[in-house]
Amino acid sequence: MITCDCHAQNTDNAPSCLAHVPVFAQLREAEVRLLHSVMRTSQFRKGEIIFREGDRSDALFVVNRGIIKLTKLEDNGKEHIIRLLFPGDFFGQFALLQEKPHYASAIAADTTGVCRIHRSDFLDILRRDPDTAARFMTALSAQLEEADAWAAVLTLLEADRRLAKMLLYFRRKAAPNSPDFTLPVSKKELAGLIGATPETLSRKLRQLSDDGVLGVSRRKLHIRNEAELRRLAGEP
Repeated sequence: MITCDCHAQNTDNAPSCLAHVPVFAQLREAEVRLLHSVMRTSQFRKGEIIFREGDRSDALFVVNRGIIKLTKLEDNGKEHIIRLLFPGDFFGQFALLQEKPHYASAIAADTTGVCRIHRSDFLDILRRDPDTAARFMTALSAQLEEADAWAAVLTLLEADRRLAKMLLYFRRKAAPNSPDFTLPVSKKELAGLIGATPETLSRKLRQLSDDGVLGVSRRKLHIRNEAELRRLAGEP
């Protein structure tokens, strides 16, 4: 891991971490500079641990680039991915606001850049700026809503629909304007995300390919028939 002061970087590029995050997108220039002055950045290589489940949180984390896995250990010691975080996502907020341990571990899924704001600095900004506090609460609500939606996907829908929804979600995050995208995790990890075995996932991807819905080459995917993929996912 490489850590540096955000304000020590080129000021034309450094605030981009804030620009990615909806809760900070409408800040006034003075507010951006204030946040920028207390923000720190860290770079992580694939597989490096950002924090472990049970660690105390003293910062709000923002994904600037790359992808982060939030994982929990199962009783058998295996790692289970509960969520993926993409540029613009923030995390650590629940442990930070409630001074509780992290409920999951955060691991870099590839080369990743993370910005963080220390607890005392962040809470001071929320107290001083009601508009920012309100936007942050709205963003938290959106995260909880998304978590509830995914819980429903994983518990109520059949495997075909879970897979289709997850593939569309990855495409929206990675390449919203292109039919081509790369799976952000291995196929084995994707199988775990949708509650399927690797063998079942391989069979379903092969079926989507045979049906002309997807082109599959290792982790690279090409959506050939988006309307059909959306139909399978139950999306308009």
